[in-house]
Amino acid sequence: MGSKNKLKRFRENETFKNVLQPKREEIKTGFSHKGNWRSHFGNDNPIVLELGCGKGEYTLGLARLKGDKNFIGIDIKGARLWRGAKTALQENLGNVAFLRTQIELIDELFAEDEVSEIWITFPDPQIKYKRTKHRMTNLDFLEKYHKILKPNGTIHLKTDSEFLHGYTLGLLHGTGQQIVYANHDVYKNEGSPPEVLEIQTFYEEQYLEEGKPITYIQFRIN
Repeated sequence: MGSKNKLKRFRENETFKNVLQPKREEIKTGFSHKGNWRSHFGNDNPIVLELGCGKGEYTLGLARLKGDKNFIGIDIKGARLWRGAKTALQENLGNVAFLRTQIELIDELFAEDEVSEIWITFPDPQIKYKRTKHRMTNLDFLEKYHKILKPNGTIHLKTDSEFLHGYTLGLLHGTGQQIVYANHDVYKNEGSPPEVLEIQTFYEEQYLEEGKPITYIQFRIN
């Protein structure tokens, strides 16, 4: 994508009512939406996050399936996030918002017990050992998720990375977390929830064409 297109998208993001782009200083000194996301959506419906949402394909897919929940896609890449935000406006999806920020700040953007579910879809598996701290299911991230999730709040991991699937299962077993459901090949083995099978991102379709199995874990943090 050319720099002109990126700049155009950045400018449009600033005009979209469903995009929030708080500065780091604003987050650190007290983000106005923290604990008050209901005021943005105008209702008390459950809040569901997609972390590293990219173009927002999964956020949009979930929002279309479940109109009784509010969905927030989070990503640092504004030019990608623009696509999801624009589509949501075009389709009048009032239960969708996008938050441009770093995921490691998540516990400063949402209050305790404010989030019902978290989706992590096709994240970078960060396979090299020195990249472990960036792995989105490591212990540090799980602690942050635990802070903002309601009691019995659910986390979903959908990935093409058998490495990340195995790493996460091992970590969850080792720390005594509650694994609700796990499947190492959702399209070959029955039992996955409809939202796992019915929503496919552009990259997921490519992975399937390459013959990669798509894995899924649903779990809760004790």
